[in-house]
Amino acid sequence: MFRKHIIGFALLVLATAVLVEGCAAKEQPADTSTAPSQFKVLVQTTKGDFTINVIRDWSPRGADRFFALVKEGFFDGTRFFRVLRTPNPFMAQFGINGDPTVTAKWAYANIQDDPVTQHNTRGMISFATSGPNTRSTQLFINYGDNSRLDASGFSPFGIVSTGMEIVDQLYADYGEGAPRGAGPDQERIEKEGNAYLEKEFPKLDYIKTARVVE
Repeated sequence: MFRKHIIGFALLVLATAVLVEGCAAKEQPADTSTAPSQFKVLVQTTKGDFTINVIRDWSPRGADRFFALVKEGFFDGTRFFRVLRTPNPFMAQFGINGDPTVTAKWAYANIQDDPVTQHNTRGMISFATSGPNTRSTQLFINYGDNSRLDASGFSPFGIVSTGMEIVDQLYADYGEGAPRGAGPDQERIEKEGNAYLEKEFPKLDYIKTARVVE
């Protein structure tokens, strides 16, 4: 069953590299600031609030990118579009903006890999990838012990320090995404944004706001 999850994860994160049509101008995000050595982000969702504690030493480039995205308000309104808890606890994935023009802004803004210094265990948060040096905006929170992903370069940069019980309640009944399942299609999210998700997957939980609190 773990092998099935790994294959499904690899197939779906490939969509993080799909470019939004019409994005001819390769606009790059301007914020390349260095994150604090430690900081916390309060994530307010439709299910309740949880806090992510980021340790920059764990994954410096990942921490810097997350810090930049939060400061920009990138995650506000974004859906948890791939939530897999059964038959085995796996992960909750998010990080495609609801506005395709914002998604396009980050389409070419991949960051270099970080060494994997922590394990993908319950509560840890990592960037999704489609191969070496392809981390961009998509992330996942581990529901269980997914340390088998460590060898594939998924580098945790933080952990859900409070409110993991909220993450456990995120709507999961749509299951795996297309093409392996009947859940949301990542390419369509990138092209059509929240309009697509609100119409076809209205029960998805989402982030109201994500803000650095300390």
